[in-house]
Amino acid sequence: MAESPRPPAERAPFGGLDARRGAPEGVRGGVRGLDAQGYIAREGSLARVPDAFRPAVASARDRILDAFGTRLHSAYLYGSVPRGTARVGRSDLDLLVALREEPTDADRETARAVDAAVDREFPQVDGVDTLVHSRARLLSDDETYDLGWFVACLCTPLLGDDLAEYLPRYRPDSRLARGTNSDLATLLPGWRSRVEALETAAATGETGEPEDTDRARRALVRSLSRRLVRTGFTLVMPRWNGWTSDLSEMAEIFGTYYEDRAGEMRAAALLGAEPDGDPAVLRHYVDDLGPWLAAEYARVHGTGTPQGPS
Repeated sequence: MAESPRPPAERAPFGGLDARRGAPEGVRGGVRGLDAQGYIAREGSLARVPDAFRPAVASARDRILDAFGTRLHSAYLYGSVPRGTARVGRSDLDLLVALREEPTDADRETARAVDAAVDREFPQVDGVDTLVHSRARLLSDDETYDLGWFVACLCTPLLGDDLAEYLPRYRPDSRLARGTNSDLATLLPGWRSRVEALETAAATGETGEPEDTDRARRALVRSLSRRLVRTGFTLVMPRWNGWTSDLSEMAEIFGTYYEDRAGEMRAAALLGAEPDGDPAVLRHYVDDLGPWLAAEYARVHGTGTPQGPS
């Protein structure tokens, strides 16, 4: 569709760029994360960023603008920080950068440098991670029910023109479920390779000190646990007819429909927040829970990418 020219991203006072399509305070307390029309309400806002994390957010914003300049279309926060649930020293800072053209390897390296700088400066954050995509990809038909939904519903505008203005509203239906997490089966081989690499490293001492292997295991347990819980939730999301980003709530909702797997999902939710380095957990994920969940997801929602409006 025709779009009017937009100015380049600008630096604004912290809190001055709240989500135009985001829900005002209190709306998220509605029915199961939905607005009055039954669409998923956008979660998070700059107003909800905890005071302890505001300096880190401001630094990340300024560094992103300085690093990408006029090539930056917009930037967003997502995760526990804009939801107001971040914990000092335990929560990471997650950002999304949208560029005016396709990102290069150099752009991704620039983002990693920004992440490292903010992480070093602010001990209250447990890691910083910035995704980098082009505006065109985020608005493409192929991404309407994946990255597009992610921007429109889970991201809080930090800089620039909000891409949610060009995206549809979303209901918690099977089409959205298929678009967000139906790729679990394609991820499992890579997960299995990473688990096997850690097992080999532990047996041979290739990673150096034992604590290095344990640290790597904990990071992988955290990542895979979160993905499995979120996939389990979106499996049942259309039946529950709502949205939440809380891992514990996701696991409990999943368990009401799959009682025989409820305990595993509750355990995964706990490990997503407080991971340990137990190698048996990773092996269970790639050999049992992951394959079962991928097969059940395909059975219920099908496979393939749903197309957005042309």
